Amino acid sequence: MGRTRLSSESMVAALLLVIALAVRAVDFGNPVIHVDEQYYLLVGDRMLHGALPYVDIWDRKPIGLFAIFAAIRLLPGDGILAYQLVATLFAAATAWLVQHGARRLGASHLAAFVAGAAYVIWLPLLSGRGGQSPVFYNLFVTAAAVLTLRLPALASRGAVRAILLNGAAACLLAGLAIQTKYTPAIEGAFFGLAHLWYLRRGGGSWPAMIGTALLWVALGVGPTALVIALYWTHGPAVFQAFWFANFESIFQRSHYAYPPDLIGRRLLGTNALLLPLTVCAALAWRRRDALRTLAFGWLGAAVLGYLILGTFFDHYALPLIAPLALLAALTLSRHGRAIVATLGIGLTLLVVRTAIRNSDAAGAYRLAHVVAANSGGECPYVFTGDSITYLLAHACVPTAYAFPSTLAYAPEQGATGIDEAGEVRRILGHRPPVIVRGSEPLAEWNEASRALVDAALARDYRPVFSTARDDYRLIVYLRRDRVFRSPGP
Repeated sequence: MGRTRLSSESMVAALLLVIALAVRAVDFGNPVIHVDEQYYLLVGDRMLHGALPYVDIWDRKPIGLFAIFAAIRLLPGDGILAYQLVATLFAAATAWLVQHGARRLGASHLAAFVAGAAYVIWLPLLSGRGGQSPVFYNLFVTAAAVLTLRLPALASRGAVRAILLNGAAACLLAGLAIQTKYTPAIEGAFFGLAHLWYLRRGGGSWPAMIGTALLWVALGVGPTALVIALYWTHGPAVFQAFWFANFESIFQRSHYAYPPDLIGRRLLGTNALLLPLTVCAALAWRRRDALRTLAFGWLGAAVLGYLILGTFFDHYALPLIAPLALLAALTLSRHGRAIVATLGIGLTLLVVRTAIRNSDAAGAYRLAHVVAANSGGECPYVFTGDSITYLLAHACVPTAYAFPSTLAYAPEQGATGIDEAGEVRRILGHRPPVIVRGSEPLAEWNEASRALVDAALARDYRPVFSTARDDYRLIVYLRRDRVFRSPGP
């Protein structure tokens, strides 16, 4: 019996992995799936060469995310395919946890499997095609959520020690997620509070609850506290750079640089894409019990994390897919047509989006080869475009603020702790051999930075190469005193 069940669970895991590979294979080897994950890979690569995040190369994500990409960079190759395969494994593992949690809620085997498959299908619909941070941390959060679903059964048996250990594991998993991005702290807080509630119901004394709560908090904040301690040992200047990037800069970012109509379109588009899962999950509200209440609590915490940042990029909604799919399984169990409709809509959206999407991979590689051939051992400058160009061109980076949006666009103006235009002036003062600039901005310009670059391009540079990128073009400008070198076929 046990062997049969293990075989069944292994088969489910294998099938979900096959689905994940099939859904995501179209992007394998594409270095420009999304601007964010390009940069994560670049930071991970530079960490292996001694760069210290927030000092030598700047971003505001937790260092745990970059550590994942640094570890991936140890694998063979240029890191592109490697991170995409690792992300696929994370997606498949999370899908397996979704179906496992759905079974615990009472969904049928088929409905639970469909919920896991839906998780995999919906990721690329919300810019989760590659290695966005939620593709990784959703695994930790979903594992903590599945552990939390054990609480009613444990409390009914008065299993105080089991609840303590269960909570310790859930809070540590949440702590790992927090070191991948900080917003899972909201979900982690919910898991901790839920464990405290059921610890009391299971017979835990007040003194035991206080001690247990302190233990759980320590496990939840432990990974972040460890990073804080490590940066503290580097001295006040390095620690301040770390603290500002991680805990202050996000509040100085200008959300007003995104027009209200753009924010509205993002919200509308994301909600429309999630609508099939949302409807199925909402129908499960009518038959709530203790387990479903916990699942809806997890969903509520995930929604709060989505809302709190306020800019509503589609990938910010990736943490919603797992709880929505898990709850949707309850409706899928009762209505066979809902399974057909949900999978049909999801797969149709996926196929249409894949068919109409431009494949910019070849152009990105050609651009990197041009940059490599014409940099001559000096540092090129990607003003706007793809930060992965530095890695693919095996080039040095002329600034710690290498994520192009940081110096080029208005939302980051005043949020980096430096004078962004002053940093652009410093970079241009070194006369980079090559400058990459997009033909169109992806957000409102930092006008001071743009003016400096455009003046330098008009005075000292000439265009030598361009390639399509989405609905605009990326242009390589070569300094006028340099002879263009073709990278060859």
